[in-house]
Amino acid sequence: MSIRARSRPPPPSRRFFADPRTMNLSHAPIDAQEFSLAARIEEQWRLARTARRLVVKIGSNLLTGGGQGVRGRWLDDCCGEIAGLMDVGKQVVVVTSGAVAAGTPRLGLGRRPNCLREKQAAAAAGQGVLMRWYEESLESRGRHPAQVLLTREDVQHRRGYLNARDTLVTLLELGLVPVINENDTVAVEELKFGDNDTLAALVAGLIDAELLILLTDVDGLFNADPRHHAGASVLPLVEHVTPEVEALAGGVGSAVGSGGMRTKLKAARKAARYGCRTILADGFADHPLRRVMDPALPPAGTLFMAEPGDPISHRKRWIANGLVSEGTLLLDEGAALALRAGKSLLSKGVRGVEGAFERGAVVYCRAPDGRAVAKGMVNFAASQALRIMGRHSHEIESLLGFASDEEMIHRDNLVLL
Repeated sequence: MSIRARSRPPPPSRRFFADPRTMNLSHAPIDAQEFSLAARIEEQWRLARTARRLVVKIGSNLLTGGGQGVRGRWLDDCCGEIAGLMDVGKQVVVVTSGAVAAGTPRLGLGRRPNCLREKQAAAAAGQGVLMRWYEESLESRGRHPAQVLLTREDVQHRRGYLNARDTLVTLLELGLVPVINENDTVAVEELKFGDNDTLAALVAGLIDAELLILLTDVDGLFNADPRHHAGASVLPLVEHVTPEVEALAGGVGSAVGSGGMRTKLKAARKAARYGCRTILADGFADHPLRRVMDPALPPAGTLFMAEPGDPISHRKRWIANGLVSEGTLLLDEGAALALRAGKSLLSKGVRGVEGAFERGAVVYCRAPDGRAVAKGMVNFAASQALRIMGRHSHEIESLLGFASDEEMIHRDNLVLL
């Protein structure tokens, strides 16, 4: 069950946050740190709202209102806001859910699809319904959508990844609105992104988006569960998605969606590594995109900051999100620390090998506590890795009978998680 904590939007203001000195009804001294935090929140929201290239993810519950067909008026209003953003020079990509939910009524089952072939049939029936709404709503405002259906298989190969990127960037430069959905008609479980929050984060990295907006059925990330804590409030700014932040996430999302707060935090963490901010906001509120993007309004939702420094390269983004892991290397603590310090993985630091993979496959690297610390392209097949693990690099040639790479995984082919 999704968390609902609805409130009337605050009145327009030229500031994002009221000055704490004017809110101090008790006349107690104002804490300097509190005032500094308010200023930091204001500045970060100001920067987020200057983003030129955006990805907007729309959840199933927003589009279908519980799975009973498309909420046409809501979608029409949303497309109007998208067109308005484009009118002021912004480029917008939409990652849309809702194909299965939109197509379910056409199957005449009297229930939700409960097996893969029924879900694929519903997706096939619903894609046309969904795109017709986008087409009519955007066209009435002088804009045009471009449908893009993806599966993980489409971006597993480097050429496919780059082709997808080139196509999306070209559509944006030509003034169209790419409308992206996972190709549920043909996707099988092992080739699925898992949820459209994850897909939206991948798309944000694919096109170098500056802002990812996740429209959902909650007001943002709360500092406590509002179902059990009456005083719970939305966090306006999250600098890092830490384990403490993840602990604030609840369970799964709505009855018609596949995501939940955890998937949204995961998406925000991925986007942050690409240099992309993320805003989690209530899509059921009036004019949700205006509330998020209008600099004259206070913050509306939770803003997750991008990681400082240069974002990771497109090649490493492809390794992290385009490729499916085929195995696992179990590391000792020294190797895990070396990876976190930006070094390559050597055979000496590997204490276990799981899976059957070939040279060039992508594998996870796990620390002794079981956490995945990295993902990378391995230079040895599993059978070879088993023979050289725990041994020094200068021993590899004598152990395998041929000269090979010194690293188990070179740092250029490795992404920290």
